[in-house]
Order: sequence, then C-alpha cells, then structure tokens
Amino acid sequence: MQNELQGESSGHDWWHVYRVWKNSVYIGREENADLFVTQLAALLHDIADWKFHGGNENIGPGVAREWLEKLHVEEDIISHIIDIVRDISFRGAGVKTPMKTIEGMVVQDADRLDAIGAIGIGRAFAYGGHKGREMYNPDIKPVMHQSFEQYKNNKGPTINHFYEKLLLLKGLMNTETAKEIAEDRHKFMEQFLDRFFEEWEVSD
Repeated sequence: MQNELQGESSGHDWWHVYRVWKNSVYIGREENADLFVTQLAALLHDIADWKFHGGNENIGPGVAREWLEKLHVEEDIISHIIDIVRDISFRGAGVKTPMKTIEGMVVQDADRLDAIGAIGIGRAFAYGGHKGREMYNPDIKPVMHQSFEQYKNNKGPTINHFYEKLLLLKGLMNTETAKEIAEDRHKFMEQFLDRFFEEWEVSD
C-alpha cells in the first residue's frame, strides 16, 4: 500500500492509510475487535477508491480480493474484509452506510476521524484543489445529497463539503471510543469555520 499510494496529492495518500490503520488498531483494542481483520481492512480500504475510478464502487473490492487471494487468506476473512472495503465510504447526507460487524465499525470510524479535525481540514482543501474546485463561493449553497449519484457528481466549493459531510461525521461514529475522539476534532472544525468567515468578510 505504501508503494501504491506514496506521493498521492489529494489527501488519499499512504499517510492517510497509515493514520487510519493506527487509529483502527487503537479503537479496535478498545472495542475488542478482531485486529487481524481490522488491520487488513484498514490498510486496503482505499486501494482503488471510487473517487478516482469514475465512480465505480466495485474496483476497490475487486483489487483487494485479488491481493488477499494471492496471499492465500481464508475465504471467510476475505469476504469480511471485502464487505468493509465496499461499504466504508460516506455516500451522501441522506444515504445510510451501516456496517455489519464491529471490525467494519472500527475501520469506518477510523476513516471518518481522519476526515475531521486539523487533518480533515487539510485533506478537504487538498482534495478540492486536486479536483479543481473553488475554495468558497457564497452564491453556491451546500446540498444535503439524498443519493449516492447526487453525492459523487457534486462539484461544489470545498467549504460546502464541511456542511455536506464533515460536520455530520461526529454524529455518525459507531463506537464509543471514536465518539470521544470526534468531539474535540469537531469543535476545531467549527472554530476554523468561524475564523474563515470572519476573515472572508474583510472590514473596511
């Protein structure tokens, strides 16, 4: 994974995977998850993200399965990991993305924690720049997407993404451990946005 994603510039690089892996281990221990499944799912969760493959949700799970089969991982474990890789992503404010197992909940929480707080702010603007989006446009309002199609075709400014996704994540955490971590990161984003809008409206 390090070789595959090293130097990627959209915020979905190796270091994102590394942080998700580390947080998954921490949360997984606190929540008594199977750490073998948890770690493999965390390391593979962005192996071929739909955002960079024309919105195709099946590429990532397919690549992950191929890699795990080459390592002769048992089929029940592969299926478990593939379910997590397939279902982990946020798909819009009005779209539910529940996880079936504690391992899935842990990895989803770790991935979402990396989308909020100081790191999340940096990643949001890195991704927005990567996709050629405006930083902010007061004439374009946030949209609460009610389907995955709406969400993945969204081209709104980066600041809108805070309202369309990032500020919603605190309330979507699965585990008590992640909920505690999310509180402080959420507050930091609110402080950032307050300061952003304060500086946007330059005083005469």
